[in-house]
Amino acid sequence: MSDTATTTGRAPSVYVPSAEALATVLAPGARPPRPSALSASLTFGWRAMLKIKHVPEQLFDVTAFPIIMVLMFTYLFGGALADSPRDYLQFFLPGIMVTSVVMITMYTGVGLNNDIEKGVFDRIRTLPIWRPAALVGMIFGDVLRYVLAAVVILGVGLALGFRPDGGPLGVLAGIGLLVVFSFAFSWVWTFFGLVLRSEKSVMGVSMMVLFPLTFLSNVFVSPSTMPGWLQAFVKVNPITHLVAAVRATTAGSFDATNTLWLLLWSAGFVVVFGTLTMYRYNRR
Repeated sequence: MSDTATTTGRAPSVYVPSAEALATVLAPGARPPRPSALSASLTFGWRAMLKIKHVPEQLFDVTAFPIIMVLMFTYLFGGALADSPRDYLQFFLPGIMVTSVVMITMYTGVGLNNDIEKGVFDRIRTLPIWRPAALVGMIFGDVLRYVLAAVVILGVGLALGFRPDGGPLGVLAGIGLLVVFSFAFSWVWTFFGLVLRSEKSVMGVSMMVLFPLTFLSNVFVSPSTMPGWLQAFVKVNPITHLVAAVRATTAGSFDATNTLWLLLWSAGFVVVFGTLTMYRYNRR
C-alpha cells in the first residue's frame, strides 16, 4: 500500500490590523518637526561636552600642558632672550596662548576618527538631521577647550607678572580672535580625521603640520632676527598673523592688517577644508 499526500488547497490567512489597533501601537499625534540646523549642531556640541564630563582626563591637554609650556619657556628662554623672564613674558604670553590653543585643535580630527572607527558616525549619518550637524557640533564642543586653555594660560601669566595694557576688553578681543581662527582651523583636522585610517595617523600628520607653523613664526622671537629666507615663510604664516593680532589687542591697540589676514585665512580654511570634509563625509 502506498501513502498519498493530500493538500487542502486553502491559502494561509493574513492578519490585517485595523486602524484602531495601529493607533494603539504608533505614537499618537503629528510627527515632531525636523530639528533645525542650529538645534542639531548644538545638540552634538553638548554631546562633545558630555564626553569631557565622563572622561575628565581629556582636559589634561588644556590645563596641565599650557601651564608647563608657560613655565618652561618663560624661565628657560626669558633670561637669555630678554634679560628678564618678566619682560619676556610680556612679549611671549600672547604667542604661547596661540600656540597651545592651536595645538589643541588637532584633537577634533582625533575624536572624529575615533567615532568613525567605533561605528558611531555610521549611526549618526542615518538620522534625519542636517548632514553637517555632527561635524559642526563637534567643533562647537571643542570651542570650550579653546576658551578654557586660553583662560588657564592667561591666569598663569597674570600670576607670573603678565600685565596686558589692553585691559579686560583687550584680552577678551584677543581670545575672541583666537577662538575664531581655531574654529576655522579645526576643519583641517576634520578632513584628515575622515581621510586617515587611525588616530595615530591623524596625530602624526597634525604634529608634522603644527610644529613648523607654530615654531617658525613670531611666537618666541621677533622675525627680524631670522635669516631672509626664513622671514619670507614667517611673513605668510597664518600663525604669525594670528599672534600679531592677539598681541595688539592685549596691548591695547588694533593691528588692522594682521587682523584682516587672520580673518581671510579663517574664511579660507572653512571654505576649502569644510567643503572637502563634507564631500568626503557624504561619500565615505
